[in-house]
Amino acid sequence: MQSHTFLPRLLPLLLSTLLLQCNTVKKEPGLQSGLPTADAGNGGLFLPDGFAAVTVVDSIGRARHIAVNDNGDIYVKLSYNDAMHGKGGTVALRDENNDGKADVIAYFGDYKDEGGLPAGMSIHDGYLYTSSVKYVMRNKLTPGQLLPDGKTEIIFSDEDSGLMHHWHSQKPLAFDNDGHMYIPFGAPDDGGQDVKTNGPAGMPGGKGVDPSPDLEWHAGIWQFDAAKPGQTQKDGVKYATGLRSVLGITWNPNDNTLYSVVNGMDNFHTRYPAIFSPWQAAVLPGETFVKVTKGSDFGWPYAYYDQMQEKNILGPAYGGEGKTVGRAAKFDKPLLSFPGHWAPMDLLFYQGDQFPSRYKQGAFVAFHGSTDRSPYPQAGYVVCFVPFEKGKPTGKWEVFADGFTVVDTVVNTGDARYRPMGLAEGPDGSLYICESNKGKIWRVMYKGDKNNFGDTQLATMEARKSSRTYIKTPDEIKDNMGKGGEMAGHILYGSYCVSCHQRDGKGDNNRYPPLVGSDWVIGDHDRLIKVLLNGLQGEIKVNGKTFNGVMPAHGAFLDDHAIASILTFVKKNFNKENVPILSTEVTKVRNAIPHGK
Repeated sequence: MQSHTFLPRLLPLLLSTLLLQCNTVKKEPGLQSGLPTADAGNGGLFLPDGFAAVTVVDSIGRARHIAVNDNGDIYVKLSYNDAMHGKGGTVALRDENNDGKADVIAYFGDYKDEGGLPAGMSIHDGYLYTSSVKYVMRNKLTPGQLLPDGKTEIIFSDEDSGLMHHWHSQKPLAFDNDGHMYIPFGAPDDGGQDVKTNGPAGMPGGKGVDPSPDLEWHAGIWQFDAAKPGQTQKDGVKYATGLRSVLGITWNPNDNTLYSVVNGMDNFHTRYPAIFSPWQAAVLPGETFVKVTKGSDFGWPYAYYDQMQEKNILGPAYGGEGKTVGRAAKFDKPLLSFPGHWAPMDLLFYQGDQFPSRYKQGAFVAFHGSTDRSPYPQAGYVVCFVPFEKGKPTGKWEVFADGFTVVDTVVNTGDARYRPMGLAEGPDGSLYICESNKGKIWRVMYKGDKNNFGDTQLATMEARKSSRTYIKTPDEIKDNMGKGGEMAGHILYGSYCVSCHQRDGKGDNNRYPPLVGSDWVIGDHDRLIKVLLNGLQGEIKVNGKTFNGVMPAHGAFLDDHAIASILTFVKKNFNKENVPILSTEVTKVRNAIPHGK
């Protein structure tokens, strides 16, 4: 097991303290008591009519989950504090003069983040709970005091020997009313293949291990004592299983039940091109919203949820071909499903009175946005709302907050300016949203007439569902951009290229040449495409050195999008060329090859 030594407690670093404003904050006509003035343009957000937003802070670092205390103090968990090299990964913010802006920003925390993308940040029973990939910690909060000054308690430690190499190792937290804490343990891989031999991404055409060993200690939610220090996973109780990756999890006080939003499997076409088209892989499987009771089983890795057929379907690694239900029929179904690969990150049941009554008891969901929808536009990057009636979701979802991407079409994930991540409710009923690229935080408020809110006020946001490429269902023909996908290329490179050219692209310094800085890679697309399609034999010179290995032809078993994706990945990651290879380029070169060559 990888060792971990806790650092001496860091002194809180106060980065910014602004002078209190002596004048009274100007109020807008009809402003609810105590609400600050909104930003012009709502800080870039599009919201339903009557809602407004103020930017709390513009950039505190790569923010993940967020919590707001009873006095309005804000706490944010960073995935990694770049400025302090992983130390001080918790941020505290305070608005001293009720203008909605953070006047005090403090970085603190006596731990160091490592590996993965830690997510947990919660306030429960007077304690601030924080999680890294390996630990769940808590500090007692003193009323009126921004920073905790007592000893950090280690409530939970993850003893998984493969923790830093597995996928989905984040540890968001939820708490019930009976002293329990709930922690998801994500699947170490994507689709149930043998992670030791095929890696987390799996191999094209790979079979799933049956029965899956992943389910013993992963792909589920465990229940723990919320206050007992020194726990490990063996001290917990497996509460639910068959959940690939959970980052949004919460206890709903309306019915005293656990709920979560689940990230579904990825890269169906990349791994099973004979079964799923690129379009099917872009929209499937659904991201699910589930009600979790003790003993629930949602089917991963044996099944996935097809939101278009509205049923669980047998997974391709276990003999499924996109239609057969088979053993998938026995698993629990979600309450509803969102489009594929939107990446739900946080879930919040609204309890306040500031918003119109239709929001009371409904759920907000933050979507981080996809990475693997190529050759179609990436999608998600919004905050949605799920209305509830009589304690159950209506079956429909709405776009509540949009504008995070700034650009109209997200070709690659990096094109999105902001990526929604964490949600929290303030003591006055405001909704706080943080994003993970720069650490911008918005405070969303309602300033309209609560008694006159309905479909008319929602119409503009509803229209965005069919007009924005990152929200609407893509047209199979018109929306195919024909560009290689970096994520698909990363998986395929690991399957077909890494044994010779190595994971870092530097080759073996003997038979197989480097891809980094190679004149065979930089520049001309056609020659590089020909090499991957047809293979290469004989001596070649790369960066002044002679190599005489054998490059096998890949054109017979990789389609044009797969070829384009591998080369897109190689050019961007090894040579910083941010120009995707087009599938049409591969098609043109392939068609020009004499038959039989």
